[in-house]
Amino acid sequence: MSELPETAPGTNVPYGRKPYYKPEPLPPARGLSFDEGFYETLSEATFWLGKLGGFSLTVDFAPVVYTSLLRKEAMESSKIEGAEVDYDALYGHETRSGVASDQVRAVDDSDKKDVREVLNYEDALRAGIEKIERGEEISLDLLHSLHETLLTDVPDQRRETDTIGEFKTTPNHLGSFLPPVPETVEGLMEALITYIRTGGSYHPLIDIALVHYQFETIHPYGDGNGRLGRLLITLQLADAGYLEEPNLYLSEYFNRFKATYVDRMEAVRTHGEWEAWIDFFVTGVRHQAEESLRRSRELRDLQRNYEQEYGGRARTDARLACTLFEQPYFTASLVEEMLDVTSPTAYRAIDRLVTDGVLEETTGRDRNKEYRAKEIFEILEKPPETY
Repeated sequence: MSELPETAPGTNVPYGRKPYYKPEPLPPARGLSFDEGFYETLSEATFWLGKLGGFSLTVDFAPVVYTSLLRKEAMESSKIEGAEVDYDALYGHETRSGVASDQVRAVDDSDKKDVREVLNYEDALRAGIEKIERGEEISLDLLHSLHETLLTDVPDQRRETDTIGEFKTTPNHLGSFLPPVPETVEGLMEALITYIRTGGSYHPLIDIALVHYQFETIHPYGDGNGRLGRLLITLQLADAGYLEEPNLYLSEYFNRFKATYVDRMEAVRTHGEWEAWIDFFVTGVRHQAEESLRRSRELRDLQRNYEQEYGGRARTDARLACTLFEQPYFTASLVEEMLDVTSPTAYRAIDRLVTDGVLEETTGRDRNKEYRAKEIFEILEKPPETY
């Protein structure tokens, strides 16, 4: 990529055998122009984010429900980078290790490396949201901290850098594209952080789309740029007041349309096609906000159904059903501990709920069986319905 048209928002800078791409600072030099259809989409995105935020404020969900939606974002973002992991792998790991989902976890060498990456993303997102809620600003120090969390204990074969928690020290090639080289990164990132802190130049959702493009184009770290860039979207949405909980899993949309996600950003770099990228981004926010609200409502309705059907009963199976939104994945021994019952009583309760269609066994083994709340995970795992 040696020649760029005048519309490209950046330049190719000579560097050894191959020039690197240096993006112009935000905002775009030319004014952005959108049609009426885009502004309708933007209005819908804002509407659904507002509905999602309002729902989050009025429903007293168990923390595990929001963790499951946050976890969905972590899984989808990691899948974009090639990880293969699902809810069973994550909850099964926690069940076997005996560690609750909101505590610090340590993954043994025997655990799948993909599980480690997803749990790291989840921890980084949770830490970032907590700092935003405490009033901290998005900063280079915050990004470095989250980058370190993302890559800690990731096996060497899945990590393309030894530089963790700081900017890259060697150039990173992305196919034929060479992002800004290390000596230019800090200045570019400082300018990007300044743009974020000063409130940008456009509607917040447009500015977040601009920032995501710019971050991925700078590609400031040796590895983990995709994951950190998508995590930054959630932090910006929370910082702008659009999210009460980190329950918008935008990476599902990016993962479903991965080729378009990549092509639209490349079209910005090479031809300055900002509007097409921003329209793709805002459309994703619009759909994923509605998707998250739908799932949240279905989970609330299911929780109410369980309360009506099983609430107030002393029988062990009823007590177990009422704990599923706190502990949706477990073994019989964990049920014994949670409900202070004997092993035969725990198994009888599990068997009743399996017969009721509330639980299902996940391993297919005769021994050391693991169970999950069938209807809860059906809601979490079903494909999108709005696109």
